[in-house]
Amino acid sequence: MANQGRLRGRAPFYWAIFSPALAVMLLLTLYPMLNVLVTSFQDYNYLTEVRRWTGLGNYRDILGDELFQRSFLNTVVYCVGTTVVEVALGILLALLFYGDFRGKSSFMIAAILPMMLSTMVVCAVWKTLYHYDLGLFNQILSSLGLGRVGFLIDSGKALVSLAAVDVWQWTPFAFIVVQAGMASIPAEIFEASLIDGANPRQRVLRVTLPILRDQILLLVLLRTIDTFKIFAKVFALTRGGPGNATETTSFFIYREAFSYFKLGRSSAASIITLAAVVLISMAYMRRILKED
Repeated sequence: MANQGRLRGRAPFYWAIFSPALAVMLLLTLYPMLNVLVTSFQDYNYLTEVRRWTGLGNYRDILGDELFQRSFLNTVVYCVGTTVVEVALGILLALLFYGDFRGKSSFMIAAILPMMLSTMVVCAVWKTLYHYDLGLFNQILSSLGLGRVGFLIDSGKALVSLAAVDVWQWTPFAFIVVQAGMASIPAEIFEASLIDGANPRQRVLRVTLPILRDQILLLVLLRTIDTFKIFAKVFALTRGGPGNATETTSFFIYREAFSYFKLGRSSAASIITLAAVVLISMAYMRRILKED
């Protein structure tokens, strides 16, 4: 009781300390979100500073816009594909390099280098590698007597090529998360499974992966959110082309706001995208809590 009384007495002091930080956080997060929400119900062109209330008109236009539908589908395909591949490769690498061995520290340092690089630097390197005439990949294909590939100029390959860049850059993150989870598993568990006669496949499927379930689900959630808002790679490598083959929701939002100056439509698309991400996050969290 005495401790509770002291805590209540210090409450004003704690509020005085945290209030400035809380105010800044609300100013930098809540206000912009509310501003976007209000703008999504308006026809607003910031060049003319004219605002006209349209209600749900922007939402109807966006949801019925074939380009937005295509960009949303591209985003979902990109998100699911990269997340599945990155998590799968991360688990595979963590299993292959589990335990202590000579040179492990050097390998770990080399593994995290891609995700330490700036996305724009990564895109500049990969754009050179993908170049149709001078790129290393096409040079190798030509030397093998194979035809050149338009990695970024072929509408059937551009989205996959973008996904490959993301997989190269962020698979190390998945590897590190799973590796850290495996390092926290007591060795006695694996020893007990060996005594019970479990083979390597059974130890992975029935021991390791079930223990790492929470880490894997969290990893999937983080990569899903990150890949769903993909923008920098599209901007740097394809600008949504060829045609609209790599148009994503984030790039659609950018184009509506800064190319066509239609902030109302751009804000409505932002809210729709945010709602999709929130629903995905809620589904993940509900599954985690339900299983717990």
